[in-house]
Amino acid sequence: MALYTSGQMVRTVARTGVTFVPRRTLASTPIRYADSNVDNSSGGWWSGLKNMIGGGSRAKVTQRPSAPKKDEGSLGASSIFGSDFQPTKAQMPSKPQHAAGESSERDQGRIQRGLLPDPNSQLRWERKMAVREIRKRGRLPKQVQIKRTERESLSKSHWFKTSVKKLGPLARQIAGKNIDEAILQMRFSKKKAAQDVLGHLEHAKNVAIVRSGMGLEAGKEAKPITVILKNGERKKISNPSDIYIQEAWVNRGPYGREMDHRARGQINMMRPPTTGLSVLLKEEKTRIREWEDREAKAQRARRDQLWTQLPDRKIPTQNQYYSW
Repeated sequence: MALYTSGQMVRTVARTGVTFVPRRTLASTPIRYADSNVDNSSGGWWSGLKNMIGGGSRAKVTQRPSAPKKDEGSLGASSIFGSDFQPTKAQMPSKPQHAAGESSERDQGRIQRGLLPDPNSQLRWERKMAVREIRKRGRLPKQVQIKRTERESLSKSHWFKTSVKKLGPLARQIAGKNIDEAILQMRFSKKKAAQDVLGHLEHAKNVAIVRSGMGLEAGKEAKPITVILKNGERKKISNPSDIYIQEAWVNRGPYGREMDHRARGQINMMRPPTTGLSVLLKEEKTRIREWEDREAKAQRARRDQLWTQLPDRKIPTQNQYYSW
């Protein structure tokens, strides 16, 4: 027995004087070629070793077929980039060729099965809606009418590095005001968090215009109307499509972790708060509708309190006993 420097035990054969190493060697490992054109089965392991050392026969390198060229599409007729790129006829994609008797239309059954995993639930919902329309004689609920005729946009900000106590007064300051007026106030405010609120209001305004289509009827002329708000303030509305802030509230966020380095190598861990701002934007036509509803309700209440004179006629069967 012998011991190598690596600590591995090996066995020595006394007759031949050859050290036996229990490992695979290059001579005992057959050479595998990726190409099937080279056949090394006839020569065995000796042929594989000879080919590796002396060169031998090399595997034939075959060139792989290249991928087919992709067809590029074209821009639509309504694209804003149509003037910059005009595709030629060679660049237009070719239509797929269908076999004889094969229809080019898609299988609508398969599409419906993919889009509607449970068709029975869809049928039950349609039947429920039809029954509701028949019972209410086609009249929509008031909330559904409001959702269909009035626009709104809810926007939530990221977490500001401030507290609820500091951001709350700013939210109460901009609530109920026109979006442009609120942006103007935040631009000249001395509060540190006013700059974050200013950026969020500008983002919320852009989102409301692009996604909800709010404030796009500015060119239409409308007769100015004066409404009375809930707090008794009178407001003159010249354009019913102007955007205003219906509600504004703050949300408490997660606390951070910061180190406060003090004297003598001491470190205090601080937990700075974060707060988010949420605004609900609506159009002035919503404020007009709410004012009309309050006025109609007040008129009904005053009408119910009126005293009506009974007609002057003789009341029969006046006695202290039941008639039966």
